Amino acid sequence: MRFGQILPLAAFAVESAVAAAVCKTSPLDTSSLVKKLSAGAYILNSTSAAFADAAARWSSLDAPVPNLIVVPATEQDVVQTVLFANKQNVPFLATNGAHGSVTSLGGLQGGIEIYLTQLSSIDISADGTTVTVAGGVHSKNLTDALWAANKQTVTGTCECVSYLGPGLGGGHGWLQGHHGLVSDQFLSLNVVLASGELVTVSETSNPDLFWSMRGAGHNFGIVTSVTSKIYDVEFPNYAIQTVTFSGDQVEAAYTLANELFLPGGVSTQPATFSQWSYWFFEPELDASGPVLQFYLIEEGVDAVNATVVDAFNAISPLSSVPATGTYLDLAAWTGIDISAGPCQKIGNAYPRFPIYLTQYDPAAVRNAYTLFKEMTTANGSLFTGSLFLFEGYSQEGVKAPGDDATAFAYRADNILGAPMIAYTPDGTAALDQTAANWGTQMRNALWAGASAEGSVGSYASLHSYVNYAFGDETQDSWYGEDAWRQTKLTSLKKQYDPKGVFSFYAPIKA
Repeated sequence: MRFGQILPLAAFAVESAVAAAVCKTSPLDTSSLVKKLSAGAYILNSTSAAFADAAARWSSLDAPVPNLIVVPATEQDVVQTVLFANKQNVPFLATNGAHGSVTSLGGLQGGIEIYLTQLSSIDISADGTTVTVAGGVHSKNLTDALWAANKQTVTGTCECVSYLGPGLGGGHGWLQGHHGLVSDQFLSLNVVLASGELVTVSETSNPDLFWSMRGAGHNFGIVTSVTSKIYDVEFPNYAIQTVTFSGDQVEAAYTLANELFLPGGVSTQPATFSQWSYWFFEPELDASGPVLQFYLIEEGVDAVNATVVDAFNAISPLSSVPATGTYLDLAAWTGIDISAGPCQKIGNAYPRFPIYLTQYDPAAVRNAYTLFKEMTTANGSLFTGSLFLFEGYSQEGVKAPGDDATAFAYRADNILGAPMIAYTPDGTAALDQTAANWGTQMRNALWAGASAEGSVGSYASLHSYVNYAFGDETQDSWYGEDAWRQTKLTSLKKQYDPKGVFSFYAPIKA
């Protein structure tokens, strides 16, 4: 595809036809929109040099394909774009970090992308208790700005994801043991509704919509800014112990993790402690199969708790390496900093298959590992770069508000697991289906253990993190199977989005 330059607003005209299935079949005349946008806003079409970068996503599988991209400079630009799209009867999708990879995004074939990157302001209140964050801010932007003021809040762990994207689905983060989920920090949100109306949503102004925005927010509007709680930095120092095991230690390692962190399925991790683990195939570490790498992370210390480290070292790891630093080092330690692979958009597909667990089932984990080993070692180099992750944060702050506090449904669960299948698409549906089959089998292996009769915290339906969703999960899986939850969400969807214009990300049926 040939790309030109960004066109001046006064001269802009769309040259490509809009996909007939979802848009008008004649070129879209944006002259009326141009007149209403602010001077700082601009529009990209497929001949614009910046179009490809603005449209690119981290995962290329079932990615949305817009015909034009509006880059607003103000909240009112978002309002005017939604009003224009509604009048023209064309679909639209707001984007920022572009890390969500749910396959429902592929439903946008034509229409308008509203790229929020210019909404980048971060304003700390005079009393230092809140911050107002514009819709285009990324996690690293916010973390760095707050850190410079000796403040912090819960954000997503990966530096290049948006601040709001994870929060709209609940949002896990390093500080959740202290303060709860990303969305638990929200005090009010400026939201452009499906009608184009800009409203401020809070516990007092609209409690039901405020409830839904914190866990199912992708379905109800475009958040142009949010005011969130912030906190003084209490402990600037952190320590990590990176412990690497060969695959024959699966049962021993995860049995130990249960004993130390999840006895009886109850999280005993203090607010200052997180434990993650990755599986990946790195022949230089172990040519026989994928390794297990545990990250034992503790806040406010110069070395991770010796009792925990000694217990892991006692089961014969390949290596056990300590390091010290600050909160700002956590992303680099866990391979999700701004320069790491997960922050690069290189055209690969990265479907994920998330599942929440109460604790590890060592036999089920072994079954999942066996599948992961076969996939990464017996398929040439197709899936060699894949990853399996378990995120084990402290749960104190997450459980504190109660299970029904927000639309996020899984506060009672303790572990977030997900195979992430990495591959370079070859343009065939067969390869995509092969990858999906592997991911589904691994998730099902874990679910078999979680749903088995007599298992700790057993459940009959899949508990799935909407921010990591693949797309074949059910609405119940994303937002909780409780009938009252589904009734409330469906009712609110009918009230605020009866035409389903916000239905490209894990949609709720009105």
